[in-house]
Amino acid sequence: MKLRLHFVVDPMGWLCISVVFGIWLYNTFFVPKLVLLPHYDEGHIPWALVVCYYLASALCVMALFRASTADPGRLPVDPHIPHSEREQWELCNKCNLMRPKRSHHCSRCGHCVRRMDHHCPWINNCVGEDNHWLFLQLCFYTQVLSLFTLVLDFCQYYYFQPLTRLDQEKFTTRHELALLRVSALMGVVMFGGMSSLFYAQMAGVLSDMTTIEKMSEFSSQTYGTKRKWQWALAEVCGTRWKLLWLLPLRSRQPLHAGHHYRSHEVLQTSWQKVLENVKLHDNQWNSSGVCGM
Repeated sequence: MKLRLHFVVDPMGWLCISVVFGIWLYNTFFVPKLVLLPHYDEGHIPWALVVCYYLASALCVMALFRASTADPGRLPVDPHIPHSEREQWELCNKCNLMRPKRSHHCSRCGHCVRRMDHHCPWINNCVGEDNHWLFLQLCFYTQVLSLFTLVLDFCQYYYFQPLTRLDQEKFTTRHELALLRVSALMGVVMFGGMSSLFYAQMAGVLSDMTTIEKMSEFSSQTYGTKRKWQWALAEVCGTRWKLLWLLPLRSRQPLHAGHHYRSHEVLQTSWQKVLENVKLHDNQWNSSGVCGM
């Protein structure tokens, strides 16, 4: 498995991704220290809950690392253009390089990206053809970890039994009121923001439209074909194995599934035309039979 690293030199992006990493580190360190591990030691929660929390945290940070360091689909300076695909390429008016259609020039990174969705400062990287699946994983695992944190903070206040090995007055004044409430606030903000972002991204994947194309004036006339969710996610993730859609530590291989989708659509249209011709023939036959009678 060959994983290439891609770094963007942008101080503002470094600041944003540091904030995201700090939020992850805060919840990964303080929530287990104040809620999970003490209640596990006293037998209030099972070990499986602790394992699930650390697993969600690990997948979240791995998706963050991969999405921020994976090549989004940067085009080379001298790309090899097959003769049969020359009509699908165009000249970029910013970098004066040839690029396939649906590519976009990122002014932040300074190069063209294949099927660019947008530039995300929170991962300090573009979201393009080769790392869009990692960005979806990051949104998904951030939702899972934020919801997990909110549930644990809620249970700490209203459900879990009081801890007998800690000084309740000291714990409340120094830890619970400050650290857990900050954790709950960050959980609400992250869960709400990532849920809306994940919904928008999934809507774009299923409709075969990037964020840039949605913002353009003629996007609805050029793209926007509705597809089945299995085919759409398989093309974005680079595999038809659904379990691999959730694993960030792997490489993506293009499926070239667009031809399969078009063939399926052409076949479906052909069958519709055949059925329409059969119905028209039956109607003509019935009409002629009635006239003959």
